[in-house]
Amino acid sequence: MNNAYHIPALLQESINGLNIKPDGVYADVTFGGSSHSREILKHLNENGRLFGFDQDIDAYHNKIDDPRFTFVHGNFRYLKRFLKYYDVERVDGILADLGLSSHHVDDRSRGFSFRFEDGELDMRMNQSAGLTAAEVLNTYTEKELADVFFLYGELYNSHSIARAVVKARANEPFKTVAQFAEVLNGLLKREKEKKDMARVFQALRIEVNKELEVLKELLEQSAEVLNGGGRLAVITYHSLEDRLVKNFMRTGNVDGKYEKDFYGNVISPFAVINNKVIIPNEEEISNNPRSRSAKLRIAEKK
Repeated sequence: MNNAYHIPALLQESINGLNIKPDGVYADVTFGGSSHSREILKHLNENGRLFGFDQDIDAYHNKIDDPRFTFVHGNFRYLKRFLKYYDVERVDGILADLGLSSHHVDDRSRGFSFRFEDGELDMRMNQSAGLTAAEVLNTYTEKELADVFFLYGELYNSHSIARAVVKARANEPFKTVAQFAEVLNGLLKREKEKKDMARVFQALRIEVNKELEVLKELLEQSAEVLNGGGRLAVITYHSLEDRLVKNFMRTGNVDGKYEKDFYGNVISPFAVINNKVIIPNEEEISNNPRSRSAKLRIAEKK
């Protein structure tokens, strides 16, 4: 296990939430540094199976040499398709840890963090597909950029930021974190500068990787591929993700619209296991400050 790659949040809580059957089939759709997968394997017997998904080829170097394990280099939005490729129709549990890995944040070449001003504005989880953050900043219209910063960063001065980006790129296209940070200088309140900077970068990263769209697709597929009694465990790190997960687990749709039967009972393919969201304890936060915002929700397929 590569501890330098990523220290997982809520490790034992998420594994316990899966309620693992020794001979079950499981999918860790955010394989990353392999911590969750290795813990799942400890609970499986020789008949159990585990699929580890990751769209970032860097995670391949953490693959587990175990006949029960299969590494899938792909986005979890294609969960059902990849499982079918491996002749698997149903699984007994799905685990998703949606946060950025330490590996991504600490690699200056990936552009995920504003700490490294010489980093290129990439931000792609899969570096062989899609638009980079620089391309988004250089090609989106002012309105499109304002929507990104408002919807995904919840920044109320999103129009001012978008206007400044469009003005700056007319002189020189964006390439580095430093260029973007310079444009933001003066647009963010000093007392909340780091927090708002993180929100700007979050918004851009979500747009680059289409993270909310991908999450919606994963949630919808989970209802199709989970066996009855199978568990869905999802760790989120910001309110946009958490809202989608909470809505889906309670109502069976990401909009949170309740459908009821003739008797007034809510129609949903899932039963929520933890009505109160699970968060890290103080000990975990002191050992791993990045886990501070982690929230775990668990549901069982009816």
